[in-house]
Amino acid sequence: MAVLSKIRERSMFLIIIIGLALFAFVLDPSTLGDFFNSSKVNEVGEVDGEAISRQEFANELETYKQQSGGRVSEMQAAKTVWDNIVRKKIYKNQLDQAGITIGEADVWSEIVNAPFVQNNPQYQNEVGMFDENKFKQFLADTKENNAQLWSQWSSYMNQLRDNSQTTTFNNLVTAGLGASLKEGEMQYLIDNTKLNSQFVYVPYTSIPDSLVKLKKSDIENYIKAHKTQFQVDASRDISYVKFDILPTSEDEKAIMDNVASLKEDFTASQNDALFLSENDSDTNLNTGYQFKSNLNALIVDAIFDANKGDVVGPYKDLKAIKLSKITAVVQLPDSVKASHILIPFVGAQRVAPEVTRTEEDAKALADSLLTVVKRRRSKFADLAKEFSSDQGSAEKGGAYDWFNYNRMTPAFRDFTFEGNKGDIGVVQSPFGFHVIKIDGQKNKQKVVKLATYSKNIVPSEETENAVFRQAEEFALLVSKEYNFFDAAKQLNYKPKPAVGLKVLDENVPGIGNQREIVSWSFNNETNVNDFKRFDLEGSHVVAFLTGKEEKGLMSVNKATSKVRPILMNEKKAAILVEKFNGASLQDIAKSAGASVRTANNITLKSPTLSGVGVAPKVVGAMYNAEIGKLYNKIEGKRGVFAFTLKNKKIPTALPNYDANRKRIAEARKRQTFKMYEAIKKASDVEDNRAFMYSN
Repeated sequence: MAVLSKIRERSMFLIIIIGLALFAFVLDPSTLGDFFNSSKVNEVGEVDGEAISRQEFANELETYKQQSGGRVSEMQAAKTVWDNIVRKKIYKNQLDQAGITIGEADVWSEIVNAPFVQNNPQYQNEVGMFDENKFKQFLADTKENNAQLWSQWSSYMNQLRDNSQTTTFNNLVTAGLGASLKEGEMQYLIDNTKLNSQFVYVPYTSIPDSLVKLKKSDIENYIKAHKTQFQVDASRDISYVKFDILPTSEDEKAIMDNVASLKEDFTASQNDALFLSENDSDTNLNTGYQFKSNLNALIVDAIFDANKGDVVGPYKDLKAIKLSKITAVVQLPDSVKASHILIPFVGAQRVAPEVTRTEEDAKALADSLLTVVKRRRSKFADLAKEFSSDQGSAEKGGAYDWFNYNRMTPAFRDFTFEGNKGDIGVVQSPFGFHVIKIDGQKNKQKVVKLATYSKNIVPSEETENAVFRQAEEFALLVSKEYNFFDAAKQLNYKPKPAVGLKVLDENVPGIGNQREIVSWSFNNETNVNDFKRFDLEGSHVVAFLTGKEEKGLMSVNKATSKVRPILMNEKKAAILVEKFNGASLQDIAKSAGASVRTANNITLKSPTLSGVGVAPKVVGAMYNAEIGKLYNKIEGKRGVFAFTLKNKKIPTALPNYDANRKRIAEARKRQTFKMYEAIKKASDVEDNRAFMYSN
């Protein structure tokens, strides 16, 4: 009621605000059109005029995140999905322009001719031949009755279509990327022609920087003359002071005392899992065995000297205080060799799209295979090659070479390490059903099973409050008396820079994944010299915006570090060129205060000059030079040169250059990624994801 009263009291104020907004629309009618233009609201970008809708982007993003199992961040997923959508549209546009269409018939043909479809008994007739109508009926039934399986088939078919577009375009382009025998001959000569030369070289470093004067206008002019090299996306620069919330020695001692107080109850406990749960252990019960090599070296002897039922600790292990109770002591091998046949089913982890069997069908198949291999062990390898979905081991008859205790999934591990050599059985894991044969075990030794109570060493509430007060004190000092850097100096803090943050970045160097800070720096209301305190997980950060770079041509300040060395060398080259006078190398060397050097057996393939380094421009000039002629005042990457080519050793001619021609052609055909990047650069791609992810 109080809120409603406030609204009533201020109703006239609200009416005025709304009226002003409508008046603004009257003054500029285009803004009203923009406001109601849903296409602008519902698009995240365009590719050559074709819109990418929010719905399309969101659907593919959700599918990708499900497929990745949550292993990627939101922004990583968004980048991958955006790149995939752009790629698909670019390839489709290219094929459309060429008059080529990848239709449903093309995709269907690929599906029905896939070996896993052709050879599946479920889609075969009475004589064992593939029956397309049976396959169609299977898909129809799946679409109607099994949403999860139909989703897998739909994704598979969409992927086939996308792959077909990419493959078709690349094949069309690479079909024309051959090479001639003359090109093969030229490449052979370039790679193997050896040059012997004498040269004079004076490095740019011989001229002190103090003798060269650069003006801001020089850098501006260079940027304008090389605009394509200095196009940049919008970016932000910040500096920050980070206040980490770390536990003190007093915090650690308090946790140690608290854990120690539980030792007697832990020893008496009859249900270790329940004890860990009721006492808020930071780790759950580990049902696996522990080898001596896996345990903390400072406590391992005490654990292995203890008896079943004993509790060892409390002790510090990395960033936790622990109590460990010995619950079992046995002998196990440290490594095992085994073979398996993996039978997956719909819903299992990493299952291939073509797998259609249910869990019950997979279990029945695994049991029948077990019956066969128990009767005739010699058939195991052949059955693994025929039935196992683990292609890596199936090619070797299902065999895995020696592996340690922690390598395999728990069910597989327990069977192979706790069983005996020669045992055969079926176990189920998240990947499906495994028919397993233990082929070997070695180095049996004492191992223990531990129930470990653990409390992480974390800051106390008192410590957290103290760090918060430090961050708040710094922020208040910035806002009242000093600017950011003066305040940091006053309190002996050392700000750290984060330069060149992009609008869709989520990582801030030195802080980690902090999308919130990036969004703040790009907010329209955030200006240079603004600051803000961020309360993060495990720390507080006071960030200060030091610079803004808008999309377009790089600013002089940003470009200076890149342009200055180039212009300095150009000006130094002009100074050095004045010294390269004379009719011979000896005269030039004397005039330039240098010496005549020798370069033997250099090639264009390896254009390195002794005492200089890689100098492709100069070696290229030598390759095309006339023997005995003086070439002077050549400006290289590192200095100024003069040279005379003494001789050129042409390699022995080959009977034919077909091998060289093929190498060139194959290398060109492998450049499909570069082809795509070139097409993408020539395409009109508008990326508006920043609006979708801005706060």
